[in-house]
Amino acid sequence: MNALSRSAREAALIETAHRVLPAGSFGNVPFDLVLERGQAGRVWDVSGNEYVDLLLGSGPMFVGHCHPEVTEVVREQLGRGTTFFASSAPGIRLAAAIVDAMPCAEMVRYVSSGTEADAYAMRLARAFTGREKILKFEGGYHGMSDWSLMSLAPKRPGNFPRAIPDSPGIPRAVAEEMLIAPFNDADAAVALIEEHRNELAGVILEPFQRLIAPKPGFLQALRQATEKHGIPLIFDEVVCGFRFAYGGAQEYFGVTPDICTLGKIIGGGFPLAAIAGRADIMRLFDKGAVGEDKFLFQVGTLSGNPIAAAAGLKCLEILRRPGAYEHVFRIGTAMMEGIGAMLREAGLKAQVIGAPVMFDVIFATGDIADYRATLRNDAAVSKRFNDAVRANGVLKSDGKSYVGLCHTDADVADVLRAFRAGVEAVR
Repeated sequence: MNALSRSAREAALIETAHRVLPAGSFGNVPFDLVLERGQAGRVWDVSGNEYVDLLLGSGPMFVGHCHPEVTEVVREQLGRGTTFFASSAPGIRLAAAIVDAMPCAEMVRYVSSGTEADAYAMRLARAFTGREKILKFEGGYHGMSDWSLMSLAPKRPGNFPRAIPDSPGIPRAVAEEMLIAPFNDADAAVALIEEHRNELAGVILEPFQRLIAPKPGFLQALRQATEKHGIPLIFDEVVCGFRFAYGGAQEYFGVTPDICTLGKIIGGGFPLAAIAGRADIMRLFDKGAVGEDKFLFQVGTLSGNPIAAAAGLKCLEILRRPGAYEHVFRIGTAMMEGIGAMLREAGLKAQVIGAPVMFDVIFATGDIADYRATLRNDAAVSKRFNDAVRANGVLKSDGKSYVGLCHTDADVADVLRAFRAGVEAVR
C-alpha cells in the first residue's frame, strides 16, 4: 500500500463538504475522507490512497465491492427498469430465499432501511398484542426512530428499567413506552418480562449486541419467558443476518424469535431491508386476511426495489456456496488473534472483543458483557489508535471492524501491519 497523501482535488471536495453538509459529512463517520471506488475488500479515495476496507459500507459489502456476479445482475436489471412500486420477480425470489434461510421467517415485508424495519417490527408487535410497551436492552442499536434512540448510548445511565433519550427532539411520552434492561443479565430481563407481562407488546434485541456476545443461556431465557406469556420476541438481525451463518444469528445461536429484521447484506450494497416472521403475525400487513381494524398499513416508494433485490439475491447465492463462511471465520480469526497478540506483547490495557465477522479493540480490561462495561474504554487512547490505523491504510470506523467474504490473506497481512502502527502510536 502507498503512503497516504491528500490531493488538491480531495482537499477541495472536503472544503465543499464542510460548506454544504453539517459537520462536513453524511453523518456516518467522523473523519474527513472522500472515497472514489472499491474493489473486493479494498477501497481508494480520490487522492488515490488505497485501504483495506474494514468498514464495508457499515456491513453491506460482505461479498466485496464490485463483485462481478453482483454487478452483472444489477446491469441486467437496469436494462429492465429501476423501480416499479409494484411486485417484481427479483423481490419475490429474494423473499422466498429469506423464508428458506431464516428459521423464524414464514413471510417477508420489505422496507428500505434498517431503521424502518425495526420501527415497523415494534409497531407490528403492538398491533398483534394490543399492548404498547417494548422492552429493549441498554446499548442496543435499532435504527434512528424515537423508540430506538432510547438508552442507546446514555452518557449517564440511569436506573433500570427507566428509558433515557439519546437525542433532543424526542417526545417525553416515548420514554413511557419503553423499558430498558441490561444485556446479558437474564435474571433482570426475565423479572421485567414477568412484572410487565400484561403491558409488553414485544422484546427487541440484537442477538449479538454490537460487539458483545450473548452469554450462554441468555437468549434461551428470553425465548422461554416471552413464549410463556405470548410476547413476540424480535431479533434485530440487520447486522447479524447472513453474517454469522446463512440462517443468521438465530441459526448460529440456536434460538428462534417470532420476528426478525434484516438489512445490509440482503440488499447487496443497495437500500433494502425487511421484516420477517411468523405468518400469523405478518398477516397483519394483509387487510384481506385480518380486516380493517387489525390491518397494519405500510407502504414505501422504494420498498423491494428490483435492483436491490437482484443484488441481494445474488449475494445470498454466493454465500450458499461451500466454504464461504469457513473462509470468513478463518480470515477474521487470523486478524483477531494477531491483533490480540500485539496488544499483549505491548502490555497495553486493551483487548479484542467481538467475533471473527466483526470485532474491535477496546482499551479496557475485564469482562465486557454489557453496555456499561464498554464505558470503561479509554476514549482518548482509542481515538489515537484508530487514527493511526487509518493513516496506515486500513479503513475502519471508531467502533467496529467488519470482515467479509471479500477479504484475503494479503488483506490480513496489511491489517496486522496497520494495527501494529496503531499499537506503537499508543504504547
